Amino acid sequence: MILKSQLEQIVDKQFEWINNTTKDVVREQVDAVHATNGFASIVTGIRRCGKSTLMKQVMSRYKKGDTLYLNFDDIHLSSFEKDDFVRLYSLIEDHKAKVLFFDELQLVNGWEVFAHQLLREGYLVYITGSNASMLSVDLGTHLTGRHLSSELFPFSYTEYLSFSKRKRDKDSFTSYLTEGGMPEYLTTRDSRVLLAMVDDILVRDIAIRHGIRNVEPLKRLALYLLTNVAKPFSGNRLTSVVGDISTSTVLDYVDYMRDSYLIDTTSQYATNIRTTVRNPKKVYAIDTGIVSSVSLSQTDDIGHLLENYQFVQLRKRAKGHVYYYRGKGECDFVVTGTDNSPKELYQVCQQLTADNMRWEIDGLREAMRELHLQEGTIVTLSEEDTLDVEEGVIHIVKAYI
Repeated sequence: MILKSQLEQIVDKQFEWINNTTKDVVREQVDAVHATNGFASIVTGIRRCGKSTLMKQVMSRYKKGDTLYLNFDDIHLSSFEKDDFVRLYSLIEDHKAKVLFFDELQLVNGWEVFAHQLLREGYLVYITGSNASMLSVDLGTHLTGRHLSSELFPFSYTEYLSFSKRKRDKDSFTSYLTEGGMPEYLTTRDSRVLLAMVDDILVRDIAIRHGIRNVEPLKRLALYLLTNVAKPFSGNRLTSVVGDISTSTVLDYVDYMRDSYLIDTTSQYATNIRTTVRNPKKVYAIDTGIVSSVSLSQTDDIGHLLENYQFVQLRKRAKGHVYYYRGKGECDFVVTGTDNSPKELYQVCQQLTADNMRWEIDGLREAMRELHLQEGTIVTLSEEDTLDVEEGVIHIVKAYI
């Protein structure tokens, strides 16, 4: 339980932070985030990717006296319980707030009932959260059809350039691949920030929520996946690496990490769902800086980081799903539409050389032929060209243009 007077103090303190004069990078998504009467705006994304800053930027649309902000991921609110929503509601009335911003509201049981009540009474409600599955389950129970959902990712390359005051070129893009786009890390340049964030996700967002007492297998699994991005994995393979737990538990852990936006996965594209399910998946990190921070290698594998970058780009804008293709050859990404039919094909290669050109092009051509697409794209670090092939046209493009 928490007293109303304590809530008042916390709201005032957080209000000072959210309205400070620090100049932040304007997020590309800010104009797309809107709440409207009867519909909550829900923004999800990995911890510390800038959701609170995004809320701050959205708040600037409204008069200060009309808004109230509260971040539930605050140690002072660790004792907040479902019954305390009554006191929070009273505080909202006292402030005469009309537009409400709640960070990590899903940390409190019963949040969705409270949010639904606020919507019924005409408040504009913005909510952020760091767990996609948790939010979707609760929303489906009480807020079906009453929310507008979006995702926030770490800084894009364009936002990274704005933050770092650098120009768009190969050197800055290569730096972006290794440093990633987590704002807090880019401010400190201390890799311990990213390692601490990963630990928070594994312990607070996954282990505590799902009642996992032995966290070590979970951490070993996360380390393995993050150091093997763009590579296939299977449940049996992960079990042999992690040990101590069953294959089904290992796959549950992978799902928990996906829900928390630490990683994401792709499946092999197939019209037969059984083929898709039984074949290995590939893993990608939501931020390439995290990959660099956990890597034991002295030199980062730019090729795998580039492929990881391209996955995130496609994941952000895909209307359907992102798969990979495998036949006699391979194609890194198949992007589908809402009907799950193939729409775009991408091959990723750091540099086309005499040794790899045939493999990369033949894999893309096979996918074009088998999936009946007349265009394909090869994403590189610094090359541009157009190839006319029997199946259609292959565009070779620079990743950062």
